[in-house]
Amino acid sequence: MSMTNTVDPAEVAKFEAMAAEWWNPSGKFKPLHMLNPCRLDYICTQIAAEFGRDLKAARPFEGLRLLDIGCGGGLLSEPMARLGAEVVGADAAERNIPVARIHAEHSGLTIDYRHTTAEAMAAAGEQFDVVLNMEVVEHVADPLGYLTACHDLLKPGGLMVCSTLNRNLKSYMMAIVGAEQVMRWLPRGTHEWSKFITPDELYDLLRRAGLDPVDRKGMVFNPLGWSWSLSDRDLSVNYATTSLRRG
Repeated sequence: MSMTNTVDPAEVAKFEAMAAEWWNPSGKFKPLHMLNPCRLDYICTQIAAEFGRDLKAARPFEGLRLLDIGCGGGLLSEPMARLGAEVVGADAAERNIPVARIHAEHSGLTIDYRHTTAEAMAAAGEQFDVVLNMEVVEHVADPLGYLTACHDLLKPGGLMVCSTLNRNLKSYMMAIVGAEQVMRWLPRGTHEWSKFITPDELYDLLRRAGLDPVDRKGMVFNPLGWSWSLSDRDLSVNYATTSLRRG
């Protein structure tokens, strides 16, 4: 079981500074609000396929224990709770947790939000059917140590969805020059291009962490329609993967 501390204090500080903005769709997290329907489409499809759930049901994820690691203000935790999952939302940035708790209470949702890390939860023996690990791995100090802790947090047969940013010229232009410098959707310095991870690198890290990668898809922004969609082929900037803990 991993006991390494993979938290990068400088990365945590960036998100602490923006904590109050989480639920403002026109604020500093506007890109995540725009991306969220696409992320949810991928997440729900993968969970339903693996656990044999009918997404047309009122609460298709009833009975599943789910961890949203790096939960921020709860943009993914809340829809997962509405779909019936027992949700734990965890974040290393302490200021995110009261924001998430208050919003969940106002929304009439019961979500277990905690200021903690993947490593601490793994050391405590916590385990989940599903781990959502979205746009976090590019912010940690030790990606392999972090993904190993995520492996330990999964029950045998459990599923992890992990998304991040590819590392190439296009991702630099779109995520850093476009989103941070031109559109100013995010504060400058939110991302470090050198920490971006290619799909093949992520697959290798997942395997080394003991997981079995089974799927990956791109999340592609259409500037004409101002919308996001999933792609089997275009993983050039944002992409998501699904992996399983076999035993």
